[in-house]
Amino acid sequence: MTKDMTKGNPMKLILSFAVPLLFGFYFQQFYNLVDSIIVGRFLGTQDLAAVGATGSVNFLIIGFCMGICNGFAIPVAHKFGAGDYSGMRRYVANCAWLGIGFSVVMTLVTTLACRQILEWMRTPANIIDGSYRYILVIFIGIPFTFLYNIVSGVIRALGDSKTPVFFLVMSSFINIGLDLFFIVNLKTGVVGAAWATVIAQALSGVGCLLFMIKKYEILHIRGEEWMPDGHKMSVLCGMGVPMGLQYSITAIGSVILQSATNTLGSDAVASVTAAGRISGFLACPFDAMGSTMATYGGQNVGAGKLERLGQGLKSCVLLGAGYSVIALMVALFAGAPLATLFVSASETTIIGNVRMFLIFNTVFYFPLALVNIIRFLIQGMGFPTFAILAGVFEMLARTLAGLVLVPLFGFTGVCMGNPIAWIFADAFLIPAYIHVRKVLQRRLEAGV
Repeated sequence: MTKDMTKGNPMKLILSFAVPLLFGFYFQQFYNLVDSIIVGRFLGTQDLAAVGATGSVNFLIIGFCMGICNGFAIPVAHKFGAGDYSGMRRYVANCAWLGIGFSVVMTLVTTLACRQILEWMRTPANIIDGSYRYILVIFIGIPFTFLYNIVSGVIRALGDSKTPVFFLVMSSFINIGLDLFFIVNLKTGVVGAAWATVIAQALSGVGCLLFMIKKYEILHIRGEEWMPDGHKMSVLCGMGVPMGLQYSITAIGSVILQSATNTLGSDAVASVTAAGRISGFLACPFDAMGSTMATYGGQNVGAGKLERLGQGLKSCVLLGAGYSVIALMVALFAGAPLATLFVSASETTIIGNVRMFLIFNTVFYFPLALVNIIRFLIQGMGFPTFAILAGVFEMLARTLAGLVLVPLFGFTGVCMGNPIAWIFADAFLIPAYIHVRKVLQRRLEAGV
């Protein structure tokens, strides 16, 4: 069930690995779409805005958790690529110990601070209570976020992109069913939507773990391999924490931009919520490409096959360019009809805002493709610090949009935030890749 990405045609390997991931991301975004549709249609625009107002702080915290887990998987991929299976299992064991520690600390800190964060973000008074109730439950579920993402990251590091997708799809269907049950039947409001997410995440994490234990003999940790190892924990944190910080630093800019959006009123917040859900769905191929390149880069660096890095990068960039054109066509011709999934046709201001947001974003989807492909490839190559620096560039761009463009141009300024962030990140990532490739080549020649 594993896949060696150090041999064979890079384009075929990337496609075969990315396609299952893509379906998983689609189902995850499909759930996000349906969740917002259910909230918007059954609870109203105000509750839709309440959920949407938590989006940036949700990304700030949950993105940090996911980034850490993705980083933990890189040393596992390196050891798998090098054929050191005992060393690989030791890293997996230390992933588990670190995951327990991080999840406990993160849960305590975020549940205590989330109300204050929402107030600092100037969340509109008519939605802040709903936003607080929603995000509090999401943060209570952080341990399950760690469980699923650590297990799925380890499995992907071995070249299996299908198994995590299966459990992600299962989670999405459970999530939708629980959304309807809690919101429509039990009338629990936005809190029901949050509990549906947490319960579905828990079931997918436990299911993925049990499957891994049963099916992956290569991951059966033996005796002393379970012992906590300070050096390995340091390596894992050296990969995971920078990747987590990259998500969080990027999200700081999103928080500032969200704060500026909040000053425009709940209609603007609802517009960004609906547009963000659609945009997230359209951007799924770039997420799949990024995750693929992290594993591809990790395995090939572990095997010392640096010449394959450029080959894989070229193949993935071609895929990203082709899809960017398709996404733009969807935004141009289907943006307004898609907006009516979330609000009634009478909400003309929100529908117009959604279409404008989608067009602004998809015009710049090729820069987004480069951000995902190059950043994750660099991370897989073992240089996570560069991910932080790329995140800093994104943060600065979104901060500029929030502090300058939104006050000047209103909702148009909101629409400009993401494209500027992607361009800023690419301006750093492209030369960064050239640099780290040369560093690896020198290390290989020196036998380090």
